[in-house]
Amino acid sequence: MIRIGQGIDVHAFHNNGKQQQYVILAGVPIEHSHSLLAHSDGDVVLHALADALLGALALGDIGQHFPDTDAAHAGLDSRVLLRYAYNKVQEAGYTLGNADITVMCERPKLAPYSQAMRDNIARDLQTAVSNVSIKATTTEKLGFTGRQEGIMANAVVLLVPNVVHA
Repeated sequence: MIRIGQGIDVHAFHNNGKQQQYVILAGVPIEHSHSLLAHSDGDVVLHALADALLGALALGDIGQHFPDTDAAHAGLDSRVLLRYAYNKVQEAGYTLGNADITVMCERPKLAPYSQAMRDNIARDLQTAVSNVSIKATTTEKLGFTGRQEGIMANAVVLLVPNVVHA
């Protein structure tokens, strides 16, 4: 039986007073006028993707597995969260069929970084880059993303059972 999961994550922009700021998306640091306010590194792409993987298995979300009330998770690299979620997928006897991710923001522009983002995800999910899609869109200056108050990501995954050869 195949399994499908969806994940959504949002983080607000934050001016932390540093001169050089950046956001981390799919493990890639991207220069930006603000950082993202979060307990971990605020990687909305990987948070949405991890939630999609866990959701496909009916295992809740990353907040249940890595609560933001636990100081041990402060500043956590979201690639750790993603690898954890994918380990759960493997333990359940599944592998990634494909992942489709959409990032909503006016800025930063993501096209120059999309290949590196896909490469990181493919490496962490032990799959071909061709199984990972990342798209970016604006919201035509509407809503909180349009006002450049934050970034949102949506991820959908297809999990397929591992095939056992006799």
